[in-house]
Amino acid sequence: MNNSAIRPTPWDTAAFGMSCFDIIEASEAVLAHAATTPGHYSVKVDPLTSKALLHKYGFYYTDTLIEPFCKSSDVVEFKNPDITINSSVDIDLLLPMCDESFLHGRFHRDFNLTSSKADLRYKQWLKQLSSECNVLGLFYRDELAGFIAHNKGSLLLHAIDAKFRGQGLAKYFWSTTCKKLADDGVQEIRSSISAGNLPVLNLYCSLGFRFRKAVDIYHRVTE
Repeated sequence: MNNSAIRPTPWDTAAFGMSCFDIIEASEAVLAHAATTPGHYSVKVDPLTSKALLHKYGFYYTDTLIEPFCKSSDVVEFKNPDITINSSVDIDLLLPMCDESFLHGRFHRDFNLTSSKADLRYKQWLKQLSSECNVLGLFYRDELAGFIAHNKGSLLLHAIDAKFRGQGLAKYFWSTTCKKLADDGVQEIRSSISAGNLPVLNLYCSLGFRFRKAVDIYHRVTE
């Protein structure tokens, strides 16, 4: 199979204990290959694209992603003197925050995967981002309350500890983080969120973000 059409994802393989792949070119030949070759497959397609071939070869819907984006200079600023961020944070304190924090994500919504393995996938991603010094700890009154992991202006992975949820703090954490990235020279700030994650969607709306690049995600497990 052409390596440009299907790509191994070793980070997912390590988390799920099976060979995992991203399909880059969803041709019938590639989908037929996935249907006969053991592994877990993911494919992203335009929402208006016909899904007939995907269904024919046993792929199932898991999520729709959209991209919030905003010029860093246009992000709405919310100030709170109790909010601080710090790039020096112990990764071992952040990892437990991943448990059950990404329930809107496609791996938790995939009924062929366990929640614990989905959590492990995000923990391994967080470790990688931490090793690259791309994780910011979020603090409320000097107490660690969450994290935002980023790379080149993209907010890739974020969570708030259960103790601090529901208190209206997220807009201050995100605003402060965006201000830091702007001060570091980032011109545009982006993220990727599930269209079904309404609290986070509303958060980005409150910060002045707009949305683009919707994609539907389909999975298949071949045993």
